[in-house]
Amino acid sequence: MSNLISYTDNDLDLLARLMRAEAVGEGEYGMLMVGNVGVNRVLANCLTFKNITSVSQMVYQSPGGFAGVNSNLFYSGSTIKERELAARVLKGEYYYPATNALWFYAPSGSANCIATWYDQALAGRYKNHCFYRPDPGVCLPLH
Repeated sequence: MSNLISYTDNDLDLLARLMRAEAVGEGEYGMLMVGNVGVNRVLANCLTFKNITSVSQMVYQSPGGFAGVNSNLFYSGSTIKERELAARVLKGEYYYPATNALWFYAPSGSANCIATWYDQALAGRYKNHCFYRPDPGVCLPLH
């Protein structure tokens, strides 16, 4: 299976650390879904992601990037398992509801997901994360 996007060992480590920082409490599937969103942002070529062409640009995008880069969890080295999870999404594994998602957030407490985020529709929820996809026709097909 070929990769969805080209990447370096550093990119693989960055994505693995981002996935951990954003979703370690959500288990492997939650981390994989965060990886899906990251890869989607590199592939999308639309909205605030038009000039995002690499994993590094996606991880460090500002404004509009990920809060996880400010977490202590982001700044420790990735594990072999975390790197394996990151490689899986870079090779094209997708998990619903993050399949076409470009955004996610975790509502406080047990609050429900809001219907739209950045004017885009709710794709679904996994544990504590709500995932949002672009409207049809706004972005290139993501996979």
